[in-house]
Amino acid sequence: MTVPLGTLPAQSAAARLVGGTPLVELATIGAGLPHRVLAKCEFLNPAGSVKDRIGHHIIRRAEEARLLVPGLSTLVEATAGNTGVALACAAAGRYRVIVTMSSKMGPDKEAMMRAWGADVVRCPYDVPPTSPESFINTARRIADETAHSYYVDQFANPWNREAHELTTGPEIIEQTGGQVAAFVAGAGTGGTIAGVARALRAAGSRARVVLADPAGSILADRLRGGHEPGRGYAIEGIGGDFVPDLLDPQLLDDAYEVSDAESISMCLRLQAEEGLWVGGSSGTAVAAALRLAAELPGPRSNIVVVLPDGGSRYSSTLFDPSWRTHRGFTTKESAR
Repeated sequence: MTVPLGTLPAQSAAARLVGGTPLVELATIGAGLPHRVLAKCEFLNPAGSVKDRIGHHIIRRAEEARLLVPGLSTLVEATAGNTGVALACAAAGRYRVIVTMSSKMGPDKEAMMRAWGADVVRCPYDVPPTSPESFINTARRIADETAHSYYVDQFANPWNREAHELTTGPEIIEQTGGQVAAFVAGAGTGGTIAGVARALRAAGSRARVVLADPAGSILADRLRGGHEPGRGYAIEGIGGDFVPDLLDPQLLDDAYEVSDAESISMCLRLQAEEGLWVGGSSGTAVAAALRLAAELPGPRSNIVVVLPDGGSRYSSTLFDPSWRTHRGFTTKESAR
């Protein structure tokens, strides 16, 4: 399918707002640590998550490659929710969006995707990645069966990583004056952490790149050369039971595993002590960043951590006391 030259749509207002997110010190939670912990507030992107960067970037790249026809093409993708919201925002007025999402994910992100006009197909969570019923394989099947479709394939699409190599990484370097001792992030597709790592390396930075992984995911284990099987965990959007193509282990220096209870407790602390209402993956990343800040040798410097999305997407789950109690998250912090 070829798009005639000269028909690329104008950049939307939302696209012009993507990126340039602030970097804020977690001065209360990080008090007394030998390094500053600086949070990259990706929930302030126009559709509310770090995935806004790849949603707009991938669509623009596909338009430049004449892979999309405005008013005709359909975007198809497998998502934990945030990429679906971002794609629907970036596609507004131009393309239909169909997303698949596993049954693990809470209802708030599904409601957001439908509000943006996306069609949402739920898939079973407890199936192996090779199952034809998995959310990724279901998306591939839908793309094959849908006329004029474009399968985004965020887990392997190099434009995902490129978005962060061109924007997120350079922003962090500029905002810190290049003074970065470490960068900490979770990985769903691996695009954020790999893209930022490449930008840091290209700039000559010696910053350590550290993966924050939910306990139960296989990613941290595989980084260490292990072969332990994965198990279920509550945190959405990061970790997994397979290693994404974009997650190059050679770009990572270390990985910290964080339990669901610690991640959720950290989310509640971020809200109560820093006034930041963020999602579960932010709790995972900040818990790992604080651990690293306490252990990392060397003169006082900056540890940058990504806050991928906002807490409103988890109003029915981790920010609901009854949800936490039902799942046994009854620590002092998670009982607030």
